[in-house]
Amino acid sequence: MSQTFHALHAGPEILVLPNAWDAASAALMEDAGAKAVATSSAAVAWAHGYADGDILPIPTLLAAIGEIARVIKVPLTADIEGGYSDDLTTVAETIKGVIGAGAVGINFEDGGRDPDLHVRKIETVRKAAAEAGVALFVNARIDVYLRGLAQGEAALAETLRRAELYKTAGADGIFVPGPADDDLLATLAKEIALPLNVMGRPGVSPAARLQALGVRRLSSATAPFRAAYAALAKSVEAYLASGDAGALALLGKDLPDLNKRFG
Repeated sequence: MSQTFHALHAGPEILVLPNAWDAASAALMEDAGAKAVATSSAAVAWAHGYADGDILPIPTLLAAIGEIARVIKVPLTADIEGGYSDDLTTVAETIKGVIGAGAVGINFEDGGRDPDLHVRKIETVRKAAAEAGVALFVNARIDVYLRGLAQGEAALAETLRRAELYKTAGADGIFVPGPADDDLLATLAKEIALPLNVMGRPGVSPAARLQALGVRRLSSATAPFRAAYAALAKSVEAYLASGDAGALALLGKDLPDLNKRFG
């Protein structure tokens, strides 16, 4: 499965990834035609009543990954934020748990940390995955643009510097969330020597255009969770106001038979 996931980054088509948060969302995404499924750290955290930001308990993370892996047949990549710890021994144990739960790839973000620390963490991940016997796809996320750590040419230079550091440390792909400008994305794709992943957001070009720019992977991030839960909030608000249970039931009439799907 890990080899399949690596191959999806080699083209010729861009890998369009939906981000799930539980078994049902992942199953629906696979059934819709997803070639692989990712998790969103924020969506998984929110679904379990936690804020995003390295707060989710590791047992909850591993349980969510395992539940998703059990019901899909396509590769699963897990967003594990910054590894939920800066202690390298703890990170290594978490990676072995993530692999054991069924993920063949990870998103691994540097956040506001020292990039040299992230280098050591990537090296730790690489070693732990090798010990587990899995060619884990390490998608190293660079948060310079997303967090506004630098601006303009300085942001580009710092992003490219980190990309090279993380490549040397053993990353398989580079994730640069934040940019939406086509020219900037084309520059990043050209200058970064690993498959480039971008985050879908308003203003980001559709997948076909991104592919032409050299982008190899597009993530939906929290958009599916937000779409689903925005619809839930709106429909339940209407139900509570009107008491019309029939209208509420009709809103879900097109949902596939999940009992059959999981049976």
